[in-house]
Amino acid sequence: MIYFAAPDGVLIALDAKTGAVRWETKVDHGGQTAGGMLVADGKVITSRTCEMAKRENCFIAAHDAKTGKEVWKFYVTAAPGEPGGDTWADMPVDQRAAGPWGLPGSYDPKRKLIYWGVANPNPYTRLTRHGRHDAVPFTAPVNLYSNSTLALDISTGKLAWYYQELPGDDWDADHNQERILVRARVNPDPKHVKWIAHAVPRNQERDLVVTVGEGGGMFVVDQESGKFLWANPFPYDDPNINMNHIDLETGQTRVNPDKLFKKDGDKILGCYHNTRGLWSIAYSPKNNSLYVPFQDQCLTMTANLKTKAGWGPRGGVMRPGIDPNKFMNLAKINLSTGEMRVLHSQPQPANGSALTTAGDLVFWGDLNRRFRAFDADTGKILWESVVGGMVMTSTITYAVNGKQYLLVNTGEGQSVTSGPLNLTKEAMPKAIRGHNSVVVFALP
Repeated sequence: MIYFAAPDGVLIALDAKTGAVRWETKVDHGGQTAGGMLVADGKVITSRTCEMAKRENCFIAAHDAKTGKEVWKFYVTAAPGEPGGDTWADMPVDQRAAGPWGLPGSYDPKRKLIYWGVANPNPYTRLTRHGRHDAVPFTAPVNLYSNSTLALDISTGKLAWYYQELPGDDWDADHNQERILVRARVNPDPKHVKWIAHAVPRNQERDLVVTVGEGGGMFVVDQESGKFLWANPFPYDDPNINMNHIDLETGQTRVNPDKLFKKDGDKILGCYHNTRGLWSIAYSPKNNSLYVPFQDQCLTMTANLKTKAGWGPRGGVMRPGIDPNKFMNLAKINLSTGEMRVLHSQPQPANGSALTTAGDLVFWGDLNRRFRAFDADTGKILWESVVGGMVMTSTITYAVNGKQYLLVNTGEGQSVTSGPLNLTKEAMPKAIRGHNSVVVFALP
């Protein structure tokens, strides 16, 4: 079967040979299915956008892959009387929203756990949600389970553990990207890592969950327990970062109080913003390295209680003081030591996912229509092609009859009309506008 989550909340299973509908089921009413699906252990796992900012639409659901019958739902915004319910203070339960709508989670077949990321709380600002910036604490847990990693039992949907990367977000700094599961030797180097847990055992192999947030920050926690191991400001430490402290005993994160909106009309410059979006990062087990395309971008934002979201205006800006020619970058991060090297920099932004191969290559494309192969160690460009449109998100490799192919999607996306470029659709070159295609290359 092929599974399709329709935008109107209907989940459909199609016969892979004929296209006939095997089953369909209405998952929710008023919400919108979004992000990718995860099919594991005989279940189809889907997530929601929290349309209309209501808790009833904020859940992760599992359906039987053969019949479409609902197996479980997990609501990602805690209600009064539930664990974490008091972290929303006195906010009405039906208004509590934090969507699990981004990239799909990961599955650990040994532990029978899925690991899923949740986005920012809504409305965006504490002033709008609670009436005061300090109505809820600065330190986690706040507004659970927003901007958190969830570990859920795939059979029951029950919460095994959570780790909150950004408590009480004020800036729409999503943490709803993929969670990467790896086994690696843990030996964070204080020269490269800002926050290292006091009790972290050195030079010991552990199963890890690795997260890099859209709003900045890289986090490494234990796969079994969710215990904090180490973290870094990502991509760089900066006075303007929105999460600037972690308790090294407990692993609890704390927001930067200087970047919170204290009253209507307050304006901040905060880091980071869309430093990575819904393009995937990649891991190479050959060299135990993570490859992360990132934009060196911060946020200007003004509190505005007249708007439903609580802000206006707002926009992405280059981090103050950077070289504009190094706005977009490809980073290589050693998952044992935490050392980061920038392999490639350019002024043009990108929406392309990173892809590593066993041939020590990294493939990555940008909004300038360049699709490239890099040396995974040095970052040297080994090959490039100009494709017809902007490279958008997914890149895959596969083999047919022993020959390896590389597939990339081109298209048009939201990031073109936001951030430092701030292009209107009218200002985009006609050759790029509306271009949607699938491009396939064959390796020699």
